[in-house]
Amino acid sequence: MFPAVLRIALAGACTFAGAAHADELDSPTLRKIRDTGTIVIGVREAAVPFSYMAGGGHATGYSYETAQRIVVNVRETLKLPALRVRELAVTPQNRITLVQNGTIDLECSTTTHTRERENDVAFSDSIFEYGMRMLVKRGSPVQDFGDLAGRTVVTTAGTSEERLLRRWNVERAMNMHIIVAKTHGESVEAVRAGRAVAFVMDEPLLHAALATGYTPGNTPGAPVAQSAHSTSDAHLYAIVGKPARSEVYGCMFRRGDAPFKRIADDTISKMERSGEALALYRRWFESPIPPTGVNLDYPLSEQMKALFANPNDQPLD
Repeated sequence: MFPAVLRIALAGACTFAGAAHADELDSPTLRKIRDTGTIVIGVREAAVPFSYMAGGGHATGYSYETAQRIVVNVRETLKLPALRVRELAVTPQNRITLVQNGTIDLECSTTTHTRERENDVAFSDSIFEYGMRMLVKRGSPVQDFGDLAGRTVVTTAGTSEERLLRRWNVERAMNMHIIVAKTHGESVEAVRAGRAVAFVMDEPLLHAALATGYTPGNTPGAPVAQSAHSTSDAHLYAIVGKPARSEVYGCMFRRGDAPFKRIADDTISKMERSGEALALYRRWFESPIPPTGVNLDYPLSEQMKALFANPNDQPLD
């Protein structure tokens, strides 16, 4: 006869295994991963320092490392030590569609969690909170968002900024001419060349633009060692404007998949409460980053401290 303690332990183990199996059966994402032996994650080529290519065959960055922690949790949940990870480059224009149609299982980069997007995809607990601001040439008459009325402004296609600017034209009658660029690098170039007075974007991405440099001849957003319009020209630009609103990034996956969301949320919550997320922040925003060792020097905000203390999945729009 088994000792009582051993019987209880075995019962608990069976309950855990049963719960994990139930999750697997209830989750279309976990079933797909189990059946294929592969998890496909969406990565960005130039969203410094969140998800970008810095040489070699894999992406790197703050959001990318968060995705890797989720992959570890998926591997352990499915008991698939040989689980393969495939990376697929995505853009702001196609990332939501690729999640919806099952091409990618998880995307962690700079995707803003908005209520509108909840109609199309699901989001994890937030991994970053930031304000939306503007990059302008130093000395520009544009110092706040009201100054954009009647002027030409640029942002990147497929972003929450594009939708907001178009809404302002309707709701506030700002009469802006909105240029929509394919990449953040092209957006910066529009300001440099004088085709637009301001590049409206997430504040951390604007800081990355100044720190790493963008040039038309380089992969937009990838850190460059030297360029005609690179870090040496950072003093020619300024990040201005009271943040138009605060937003959050979350990892993205298919809707209606509570078991997969639970894995993502548990992973992120533990990272944020334990100090692991803070260590990642210091590595990617306050230290030299690959491939050239540039430092974004972007201190942790009070909003980020609050997020780490109280992980949640609430959009801010």
